[in-house]
Amino acid sequence: MDSPHGAAVKAEGFGLKGPRGWVFRGVDLHAAPGSLIALEGPSGSGRTCLLLALTGRMKPTEGHAEIGRHRLPKKMASVRRISALGPVPGVNDLDQALTVAEQLREGALLQRRYDGPLRALLRPRGERRASTEARIAAALAAVGLDPATLPKGSRTSVRDLERLESVRLSLAVALLGNPRLLALDDLDLKLSDAERAEAWALLRSIADRGTTVLAVCSEAPEGVTVLRTVAPGAPATAAAPAAPARPAVAREAGPKITWGLSGGPASPADADAAAGPAPDNDTDGTTAGTTDGTTDRTAKGTTRGEPGTGEDGGAPDASTAEKTAAGKKAATAEKTAAGTEPTTKTTDDEDPKGADDALAETGRA
Repeated sequence: MDSPHGAAVKAEGFGLKGPRGWVFRGVDLHAAPGSLIALEGPSGSGRTCLLLALTGRMKPTEGHAEIGRHRLPKKMASVRRISALGPVPGVNDLDQALTVAEQLREGALLQRRYDGPLRALLRPRGERRASTEARIAAALAAVGLDPATLPKGSRTSVRDLERLESVRLSLAVALLGNPRLLALDDLDLKLSDAERAEAWALLRSIADRGTTVLAVCSEAPEGVTVLRTVAPGAPATAAAPAAPARPAVAREAGPKITWGLSGGPASPADADAAAGPAPDNDTDGTTAGTTDGTTDRTAKGTTRGEPGTGEDGGAPDASTAEKTAAGKKAATAEKTAAGTEPTTKTTDDEDPKGADDALAETGRA
């Protein structure tokens, strides 16, 4: 679609400063109407901000620029009226929920409502519809997009378009308002070499029709006006010293738990104190190893009958007393050897090992 004339782009000492410092600074540019301008530079060098500033979407901090006789930053609204944005991620993305036809009709409606003359709204509905269809057809022809070649024609969803087809659709929507300056961002993003060459050929054809084109890219082709941006140099940052390794600390052994009792290992002196005095080897079965319980049982056994009497109530004879004493001694020895009566009661403060030693000594006795 032909444009009466493009907009010349001039800039002198153009700069923009943000909260973290200068985004770009000292930009000088002079491009004639209908030029194809490539903003070349690495990501993060202020390419997108420079594009938005030259189209009146961001206010510069220093310097000035002229876009078709409109001086920036004073005439930002006038620059916005004669310029249009193509695909700029995060600014004017296509609606992924719409179809191709719906996206074009929405763009034409918005352009007529806000960018078109007021008298265009007073025309009959049929005339407005015919005019809109003519502008959409001219824009599709300018970008080389034929809806008939799409999988579902004009009813194809925007989300199903390839990257190059999405670029063509965005350019078509931008050209609906016959802009004098057309700007787009990240032209070579996700494009193969063949598709990149095809995209640059498309932009060159639009510029040949008289519209000035401003495109952001990583690598500009030959035969275009190149404006290079440089990423701000980051100050060298010394590497943080590595944290010293922590010395290995041996873990202290926890308290030993024996028979459900928690406590540290007892010393030999404590064990001896808990075990008590060692039994004498010269003692008989009724030694210190016997407990109070055994003594009680012996006393009870002697007091069952009447003291001083025999089986018939008379005076006990010598043989009966000897048999009784021998039987009591034998019973006491058997109970002590079998371990039915423990010789030492273990408390929370005593060492169980010392008690075992005392019990063994008593058994040997």
